[in-house]
Amino acid sequence: MTVTDSGTVSVTGRATAFDSDRAWVLNSSVALRPEPFGALLYHFGTRKLSFLKNLTVVEVVQSLGDHASADDALAAAGIGDADRHLYVSALSALAVSGMIVPNS
Repeated sequence: MTVTDSGTVSVTGRATAFDSDRAWVLNSSVALRPEPFGALLYHFGTRKLSFLKNLTVVEVVQSLGDHASADDALAAAGIGDADRHLYVSALSALAVSGMIVPNS
């Protein structure tokens, strides 16, 4: 997986656009279960299981629906410019796997 500066994610030849200026939300087919290490995400449609091993990422994912954009969710979580690309990359991977979806 590669993430460009524009937020486009390329996974094995296919591209999915993750735009942090857009509103995103946890997919309604996904359950998030908090764990001491972070959280488990389970997609009931694809049966995919993902592990979030960073509590800040868990906080951002849980709050996505409360913000007008992913950028706003990152700012609310106190993510600074120096670390922002790491969190955009994590959210991009979650978008590619269908764990988060655009909030329309």
